[in-house]
Amino acid sequence: MTLTPRFPHFLHGGDYNPDQWLSRPDILEQDVQLMTKAGVNAVSLGIFSWAALEPEEDHFSFSWLDQIIERLWQSGIHVILATPSGARPAWLAQKYPEVLRVGEDFTRNHFGGRHNHCPTSPVYRQKVQKIDTLLAQRYANHPSVILWHISNEFSGDCRCPLCQARFRAFLQERYGTLDELNRAWCTGFWSMSYSDWSQIEPPSPRGQMSNLSLLLDWRRFSTKQCKDFIAFEKATVQAVCPDIPCTTNLMERFWDYDYFDLAEVLDLVSWDSYPAWTGKDDEKVACEFAMNHDMMRSLKDQPFLMMESTPSNVNWKAVNKLKRPGAHLLSSMQAVAHGSQSVLYFQWRQSRGNAEMFHGAVVSHSGRDDTRVFQDVAQVGHVLKSLDSVLYPQQVQKSEICILYDWNCRWAVEYAQTGLNGQMDYHGRAMAHYHSLWRLGLPVDFRDMRKQTDFSRYRLIICPQTYLFMNDIEKKLREFVGNGGVLVITYFSGIADATNLAFLSDAPHDLTDVFGLRETEMDALYPDEENQIRMEDGSLYKAYGICSLLAPEGCSVKGVYTKDFYAGTPAIASHVYQSGEAWYIGARLDQTSLDDFYAKLTGKLQLTRAINALLPHGVTAHRRGDTVFIENYSGLPASIDLPGTWSDLITHAEVQHLDLEPFQVRILHPET
Repeated sequence: MTLTPRFPHFLHGGDYNPDQWLSRPDILEQDVQLMTKAGVNAVSLGIFSWAALEPEEDHFSFSWLDQIIERLWQSGIHVILATPSGARPAWLAQKYPEVLRVGEDFTRNHFGGRHNHCPTSPVYRQKVQKIDTLLAQRYANHPSVILWHISNEFSGDCRCPLCQARFRAFLQERYGTLDELNRAWCTGFWSMSYSDWSQIEPPSPRGQMSNLSLLLDWRRFSTKQCKDFIAFEKATVQAVCPDIPCTTNLMERFWDYDYFDLAEVLDLVSWDSYPAWTGKDDEKVACEFAMNHDMMRSLKDQPFLMMESTPSNVNWKAVNKLKRPGAHLLSSMQAVAHGSQSVLYFQWRQSRGNAEMFHGAVVSHSGRDDTRVFQDVAQVGHVLKSLDSVLYPQQVQKSEICILYDWNCRWAVEYAQTGLNGQMDYHGRAMAHYHSLWRLGLPVDFRDMRKQTDFSRYRLIICPQTYLFMNDIEKKLREFVGNGGVLVITYFSGIADATNLAFLSDAPHDLTDVFGLRETEMDALYPDEENQIRMEDGSLYKAYGICSLLAPEGCSVKGVYTKDFYAGTPAIASHVYQSGEAWYIGARLDQTSLDDFYAKLTGKLQLTRAINALLPHGVTAHRRGDTVFIENYSGLPASIDLPGTWSDLITHAEVQHLDLEPFQVRILHPET
């Protein structure tokens, strides 16, 4: 699938901020020369340029952007054109204070920073629509423009009177009557019942934070607000030129919004990838970002763009470490292996001042092209160009495995006051299950509980801490197992409905017959405690954090606890249901135990790996089309015997055995 039809190739480049350098035409000329040397073919323009484009209200300045776009185009460099709504100019905030966001304490922010706007404000929407329309009319038909970049890294909430009114309207539409809202929110608890819609306020440390259903609906509302604003900007620019696709750059493991929901209004997904590489054994970091890539690919079940990454380091982590030799090519190719059609950077040239003056960039303050970083970037540009004809149209390997990951469930789990308060860690537990599959070189998709979700193409579904059951998910899972699928679910699943009301039934709700058991209690362990699970083959698994008590009702017990008052009771069980099999993991397992569990289960199912080779620690494999990426994140040399003969697409050598350096990637194509 081609994400950018006007330029159907791998994109290489990144955020370019020429408006910071308008007083230095020599630097602007040098930029294009350096881009050509680095193999840059696309840049993002205008992301934070509103003040340069409209320095005073209704006084627009486009001539500088005209010159930049033409200069880039004459050098064969394409443009991802941004709408500038992510950071409003000072005159707008001063004249129309309603555009500024109101925080959790119900006080309005002052001008400053970015993402400090109210998404409801009619004034803000009017001003955004005007400048977006002018940009589209002026540039949409320019041959260099290949994509719209809507705003930037949407985040946060607004609690101004306008947003509060819209929140109440959202609730009225969702629940119909106050009686139904009071029932769904269990407001009989602590005398929290509402007798008028006007009494409902957003959650705040100064007000209501104990109604967990309110917290959950506020997150849904905030997602809707963001989604509506994206759709508004998209409609504005596509009214002028509907054939240019739109995206916005999402972020890793993001909490504020439901990304599956936001993705519905995007033509394609893009995201910003900033791993914290240690330069030692980076297996865990690599796995985390592989999962992020797969999540972004899964949001629309199509390729994605890596819109931002750093060619060296960042400036906002606690420790801003440089990439080690080889790590830039490796991390860039990791994105491509998981379905990215780009390697783009923040930023092209370092700013001279302010918050990001020390953020990594392709071109440092010195402006040199003989730096290690510049050469690393040029290498990626060369590799992408060489892979373009072979790999660009290819899709990643189809997965037979799906992990159920739902933002509504994530919010509810992490709001829940139970077990390990504040440490139920929905995302981290999903990643632990993913990690076991990533180590085996098995591709994974992610799906959520929306009504249209279809599981029929998978052979294995994994549901970590699926606390909420929504949209008849229990019926879908029952049907999946009944039709021959294998389902793995964990403790703390099937507890509450979509409004966060507890089911008045055994857990997991309406699936106890599928699993042949019910979960009766959930024990939380102190940090210095652990339990063991003795499996039927004699192996021992380590359990920590959570140990749930299970009552068997026809299941086959595969592992029992060895400690505490529940020693000898089931911890892990399976059950044959119709044509399929359902597994229940009642405890939080350490990574070694999960690895063993999934190695045995996926081996039994004979699921298709990227390559049938023994992968040492820290080495993994991913397939795109017929091409296999072998990636070494261990920090140590590694060796692999390959099945058959392969051609290395970078060196063009024939190989049957690989000796990998630390942080090295090899890209292999089978010999015919």
